[in-house]
Amino acid sequence: MKFLHIGDLHLGKSLGDFDLLEDQRYILDRILCIADEEAADGILIAGDVYDKAIPSEAAVKLLDYFLIALARKGIRVFMVSGNHDSDDRLDYGSALFASNQIFISSVFDGTLHKQSLSDGGAEIDIYMLPFVKASQVKHYFPDEKIENYADAVSAVIRNTPINKKNKNILVAHQFVAGRGEDPALAGSESVGTQSVGMVEKIGYDCFADFDYVALGHIHSPQRVGRDEIRYAGSPLKYSLSEVNNDKSVPLITVSAGEPVKIELIPLKPMRDMRHIRGTLRELLDKKNVKAPEDFIYATLTDENMINDVMGIFQTVYPNTVRIDYDNSHTREIERTDIDRIAENKSFPELIGDFYRLIYGCEISEEEMAVMRETAREAGVIHEAG
Repeated sequence: MKFLHIGDLHLGKSLGDFDLLEDQRYILDRILCIADEEAADGILIAGDVYDKAIPSEAAVKLLDYFLIALARKGIRVFMVSGNHDSDDRLDYGSALFASNQIFISSVFDGTLHKQSLSDGGAEIDIYMLPFVKASQVKHYFPDEKIENYADAVSAVIRNTPINKKNKNILVAHQFVAGRGEDPALAGSESVGTQSVGMVEKIGYDCFADFDYVALGHIHSPQRVGRDEIRYAGSPLKYSLSEVNNDKSVPLITVSAGEPVKIELIPLKPMRDMRHIRGTLRELLDKKNVKAPEDFIYATLTDENMINDVMGIFQTVYPNTVRIDYDNSHTREIERTDIDRIAENKSFPELIGDFYRLIYGCEISEEEMAVMRETAREAGVIHEAG
């Protein structure tokens, strides 16, 4: 049997001021095409289906569109909740969905639920673990020592009877890391951290009984510990940290008596995300402009600040998300000890120092008056008049 593994759809997400629903519809359609091309039997959706606990109407309709399309193709769906999802909202209608081979596990009720399939001699058990916290699991296993996420997930698996003669697949949404010597979570913003999105990391060793673990939570596609424990990654780039990621969909082939086979199928977005760097003149020069519809993060190296730089930039790159500067002024600020600067200095002195660092000249009396008024309204200073 063949399964596609996806996760971290974050339907309804925006990128700066830009609505991504059109881009998300495009990439979901591409996933549907891959399902057709590869004759997939099922799809594993590893959480963070929505970007917010209370999704927009448009985001709900987009998921509805995707699930209906899969059901019409006869492709089974195995979906769990992530930390961005509302358990109850994602669970709504799950009993009805199950009649169409759409299986949803969004609320942990003390049982690691599974769906059993049979194909050509291969007996396959697919377990679905929604995003869980230690307190939730402790409620169902009061005699277990459960103090963190790792304890919680281990307790759930330890208390689940797993038939090792079958092919066992787990769909889960947690922060899973390799041992210290493994290059786990490479290329993600999670490297070297103990938690991501307030989710503590757990070791991959607790998944030893599973032939494949379909993970969600980290947006960079990668293996963890072994090839069969894997983050599909988000189908689109959602932050600057992902700009160099190559997105893909793992295609999992499960056969009796053989190891799970994994093939990564590239995903190409409708609009890519790029980070470009240079002077304003260089970046907007026609010979340097390519794919202007892409989402752009720009770093300008001009020494002087440019008025209405976003407006100017968006005449060429209409989907510019953010512009920052890297020049002698910004580098000087990075080297500056802010605490030392602020020590024993008045508000006008601090603002004056800052202005000189940024603009290389003195602040005018009119500009200082505006800064004082703004600071008073914000409650930063309380001087009279």
